[in-house]
Amino acid sequence: MTTMKRVLVVEDEMKIARLVRDYLHQAGFAVLEASDGATALSLAKAERPDMIVLDLGLPGMDGLDVTRQLRASSAVPIIMLTARSEETDRIVGLELGADDYVTKPFSPKELVARIRAVLRRAEATIGGGEIVRAGAVEIDIPKRRVTVGDDPVELTGSEFDLLLVLARHPGRIYTRAQLLDAVHGVSFESYERSIDAHIKNLRRKIEPDPKRPTLLVTVYGVGYKFADA
Repeated sequence: MTTMKRVLVVEDEMKIARLVRDYLHQAGFAVLEASDGATALSLAKAERPDMIVLDLGLPGMDGLDVTRQLRASSAVPIIMLTARSEETDRIVGLELGADDYVTKPFSPKELVARIRAVLRRAEATIGGGEIVRAGAVEIDIPKRRVTVGDDPVELTGSEFDLLLVLARHPGRIYTRAQLLDAVHGVSFESYERSIDAHIKNLRRKIEPDPKRPTLLVTVYGVGYKFADA
């Protein structure tokens, strides 16, 4: 019997919260709700949802602050839901560790599809016992575990998937669009900057010196590659 996935919806606009809740119920999800950051953090700690849909424009503690506090102790998948049109807000959210974002006004069906896609990535297990090694990095795919040397590294779902794509083929150059298509299943130009944010996070976590990366290499004017062995 499949366990119903639980989604915490953090949204202070009641009409939007009801709309998201109704679509998620129809899609077979259980829904928890919060209208402010403090309640969201309390519910996330107590209920351990499978996914969080998080509005950035919350009163008091905004969504970026909530994301920052969540990521201090949890890798729960997060999709940001925001009316903010500025690219900077979305990039900051992704740099803090959010997995994806949807901009208001939005299609509820698209939101449900993105939730399912992020959950699939978080749960994906590929090939029994498959291990990918690239330099000092070791990726245990079934366990979704990454170590650098002997040190375990905590990654979000999107960071794990992006690292896996690059580490499978050291030296191969990927454009941002190719990486988006491989990781998110989309390759829209408006989302390509999210790859830069995830790469920045990965460098901070796996590089000896994130400011002088030797593993995740920028190929200027093209994209990124994992350094040749």
